[in-house]
Amino acid sequence: MSGYTRLPWLCGFAPVNGRRGAQTSLSNEDLVDQKALGIPGLPPARQGLYDPANEHDACGLGFIAHIKGEKSHAIVTQGLQILKNLTHRGATGADPLQGDGAGILIQLPDAFLRRACGRQAMTLPAAGQYGVGMVFLPKEPASRMACEQEIERAVVSEGQILLGWRDVPTDNSGLSERTKEVEPVVRQVFISRGSNALDQDALERKLYIIRKKSGHAVQALKLRHGKGFYVSSMSTRTVVYKGMLLAHQVGEYYLDLRDTTMVSALAMVHQRFSTNTFPTWDLAHPFRLVCHNGEINTLRGNVNWIRARQQAISSTVLGADLDKVWPLIYDGQSDSASFDNALELLMMGGYPLAHAMMLMIPEAWAGNPLMDDDRRAFYEYNAALMEPWDGPAAMAFTDGRQIGATLDRNGLRPARYIVTDDDYVILASEVGVLDIPERKIVKKWRLQPGKMLLVDTEQGRIIDDDELKHTLATAKPYREWIDGSRIALDTLPDPAPPQRSEVPLLDRQQVFGYTQEDLKIILAPMAENGEEAIGSMGNDAALPVLSNRPKVLYGYFKQLFAQVTNPPIDPIREELVMSLVTFIGPRPNLLGIDETDPPTRLEAQKPILTAEEMEKIRHIGLFTGATFRSLELDICYPAAWGAAGMEAALASLCAHAEDATRLGYNILIVSDRKASAQLMPIPALLATAAVHQHLVRNGLRTSTGLVVETGSAREVHHFALLAGYGAEAIHPYLALETVEHLHEWLPQLAPGDRAMHFVKAICKGLYKVMSKMGISTYQSYCGAQIFEAVGLSNSLVDKYFTGTASNIQGIGLFEVADEAFRMHQLAFGDDPVLRDALDAGGEYQYRSRGEEHAWTPESIAKLQHAARSNSHSTYRDYAKLINDQTRRMMTLRGMFEFRFASKPIPIDEVEPASEIVKRFATGAMSLGSISTEAHTTLAVAMNRIGGKSNTGEGGEDARRYPLIAKGETLKSRIDSVVVDVPLREGDSLRSKIKQVASARFGVTAEYLVNADQLQIKMAQGAKPGEGGQLPGHKVSEYIARLRFSVPGVGLISPPPHHDIYSIEDLAQLIHDLKNANPQASISVKLVSEVGVGTVAAGVAKAKSDHVTIAGHDGGTGASPE
Repeated sequence: MSGYTRLPWLCGFAPVNGRRGAQTSLSNEDLVDQKALGIPGLPPARQGLYDPANEHDACGLGFIAHIKGEKSHAIVTQGLQILKNLTHRGATGADPLQGDGAGILIQLPDAFLRRACGRQAMTLPAAGQYGVGMVFLPKEPASRMACEQEIERAVVSEGQILLGWRDVPTDNSGLSERTKEVEPVVRQVFISRGSNALDQDALERKLYIIRKKSGHAVQALKLRHGKGFYVSSMSTRTVVYKGMLLAHQVGEYYLDLRDTTMVSALAMVHQRFSTNTFPTWDLAHPFRLVCHNGEINTLRGNVNWIRARQQAISSTVLGADLDKVWPLIYDGQSDSASFDNALELLMMGGYPLAHAMMLMIPEAWAGNPLMDDDRRAFYEYNAALMEPWDGPAAMAFTDGRQIGATLDRNGLRPARYIVTDDDYVILASEVGVLDIPERKIVKKWRLQPGKMLLVDTEQGRIIDDDELKHTLATAKPYREWIDGSRIALDTLPDPAPPQRSEVPLLDRQQVFGYTQEDLKIILAPMAENGEEAIGSMGNDAALPVLSNRPKVLYGYFKQLFAQVTNPPIDPIREELVMSLVTFIGPRPNLLGIDETDPPTRLEAQKPILTAEEMEKIRHIGLFTGATFRSLELDICYPAAWGAAGMEAALASLCAHAEDATRLGYNILIVSDRKASAQLMPIPALLATAAVHQHLVRNGLRTSTGLVVETGSAREVHHFALLAGYGAEAIHPYLALETVEHLHEWLPQLAPGDRAMHFVKAICKGLYKVMSKMGISTYQSYCGAQIFEAVGLSNSLVDKYFTGTASNIQGIGLFEVADEAFRMHQLAFGDDPVLRDALDAGGEYQYRSRGEEHAWTPESIAKLQHAARSNSHSTYRDYAKLINDQTRRMMTLRGMFEFRFASKPIPIDEVEPASEIVKRFATGAMSLGSISTEAHTTLAVAMNRIGGKSNTGEGGEDARRYPLIAKGETLKSRIDSVVVDVPLREGDSLRSKIKQVASARFGVTAEYLVNADQLQIKMAQGAKPGEGGQLPGHKVSEYIARLRFSVPGVGLISPPPHHDIYSIEDLAQLIHDLKNANPQASISVKLVSEVGVGTVAAGVAKAKSDHVTIAGHDGGTGASPE
């Protein structure tokens, strides 16, 4: 056998054994142009499972500033020294001379530039009357000239004066050959103030427009080498020197930085750790205003909302120039570059620097009882203007006059600073970046969550967090505005009770795919306890796209999660910073800084609406004097049209939504409550995403709110999807009605209590889901699309779920419509089994008429019989049942087939079985989730064949480390076991792989040194983004002793390692473990998701020896369903 071959229908899922039809395979246009690999400075184009959009970065940052604004070359030198001392927070790939990127931002060095330009007979105007653009240009001469001409054209068209160009002297002798291949030509362009730029701020705005205008023009040229064009900075106040360099190379490469007349009162530096193998010149930091250590988890949603505002935004400061800014953010820009562009727009639109930063990265205000009223009103008012750019972030920023830094609301990135007695402030990702004598330090501290440090060099002082925010919070009457403009949903008068549907409950449940399992396993525990049920083991059911049964659309999407480059957060520990507050309705003008009559806002404390709250929104015009006007968009269409009618129904729905928005309806209710035998509903997720994307594309989304009233949503995952694709609030009318009718299972609870518990469970579940991606607020999660599709075609996803990854493709719109039509037919058909009861389901538990499972009663019986009777033939029967997945078609790997070599390889050239089995390793199952007997048996079996067993995260008894002596049994070595197991002399009970998980249960020095491999568990396939759970009844005295815990008390590992919040932190733990046990290899366990290969590349750069990638169907001792 020479490997695998892809079946010809893998990308299209052609009908197999009567299974569903599908789209065609990838066309030639979808395939990568391999020549794209040779474009200078660019990562490869999208191909296979690689997508440059999945690339991440982490880093170290720092700045030094003189509080009084005194300029010196020493500050530039010290800035470069900070950069060198942050080298370990960056990384290199296979080439140790190829850096991920580094740079420095300083104030415009007027004297230096005046002298340098004088050598070229170029006379500069007075300081503040001219600006300098630092430009990367393609090496190819014709493309370079075209790019330069676009800048010159933009200068002239904007009424400014082009003074000339200067070649920036560089020394590339220390760069790697790969870096030299993609090295751009670096030039400076000098632009003088024209008659229409009255002051320095006006010239700054004109330089901004020139840069945006020329950038758009170069993009429109679509030059092959045009991607090499990039403007690092264009300002009257600052200049950026950066590149795809190592930290020490910045000062060596740019000869300007060595000149003693190069002076500045501040220097901001950044060392990049690119969590991929394709760093580029333009993605190095600092950007024009910021440098960033962290990751914006909500980037896709933030960018969508920026685009959605395009038609509804205006600025008295920028005026007509605002139209020249769009598109503000290009596809493929990094999260930091996108943030920088958005911050720049706010500043050019009139916001002060600190105000703009607080707007984009607000501190936690909704759940903070200690915050004063003025500051709370400031944040609450601004929350409606822009959703937070959420994620772990240490952000340094400067406009050349002020320089500062802030942390995200969780404080998940380090930033420490000192103030000296000679008026210097030094901030960096860690202490010790400069050697400052202790006697000179007057203050040392760290940035705290949501706090800001600001140095104003013009005022010559540090503005502390309290003063800064008090000044901004009291600059305008925000409390008065909030009191006058806020309408709280829970304070509105009670409406008339909603009308119940005349369609029987059972029929409506069947239309939306309810099963008996949904009632028993999903809804009943939530209605009883107010939280999701806890289950065990993994998911062995067929993927929805491979199932013979009709599936709801929600099942085709998988939630993404944070791993390595940014952490999941702990929703219990971080409760203070988590918020489900949602604003329903239109959003104010983002750049309306001079407006004194703020628009009315409708605010809800949670996005899950009860029937009464839904009626309030339905009749909102009556309660608000027509300030708000709601319109219900019925997403049902005649069932007689069948599946073929859904495409036209969707088009009509989108057109109706657009017309309603233009007519002034500012809350749209997407509703399927009229579903009946005659009317078939469009899947609510599809309808929501279609309307949301259509309004975004037409620039209308911020002019209206989107509320979803659906009978289909019942699991936390369903609500998360609706939110992720644009729903500001959701009313699950059928789920609420169903829990009210669960008398049989919950007779002790009143119907109202069951509904209240269900809403509470969903809200708690949303906290958990948001935290898995490191997102703290529902407002940021709404529209963020933190999902990937599995089994949906690109044509469907690109049109209705734009921006969502769907690597394997699959079924299209008409197949989705056919599934909905089949469910409708079953609900109102004459199937005697469904006449009086719901379908059995079989998704979570095996049922004879239910969903296919990999593990069936027959396969388990075969395994047990083979083990008890030591029967090889029975084992072969068992193996055949498990291995033959092509017949039942439940997994993607089941779609592969062996490709046999035309000429067999001689057996003596094949590695013997005794060597092959040495690569075998068991799954990581902790002692406690399985018994001591099972855990030790796995270890003995693996050690006998030379393989490796894995401890899991529960530690290991030190009595298992010595070899077994003659006559010993398991009970003689570990007296707490119930069943004794005979052993051989020389057997080993020791697991070769020792796991280090987030809770560090049982991790001691002795544990670490007794390992052949140490595995850092960053995520687990069965519950990525969550920690492990061990119920209290499993925590015996023996287990508690090994885990250093209390018997009988349940154990829950935190979602993140609390010492790993970035790739740099992971690199530190890898380093520490290698020192604890130099003989052991270090493994990092990840979980498969879109972009995991990129993350794995970063892990390799962090010096891991081994990477494990778990699949989605892995097992677990306990996790929410």
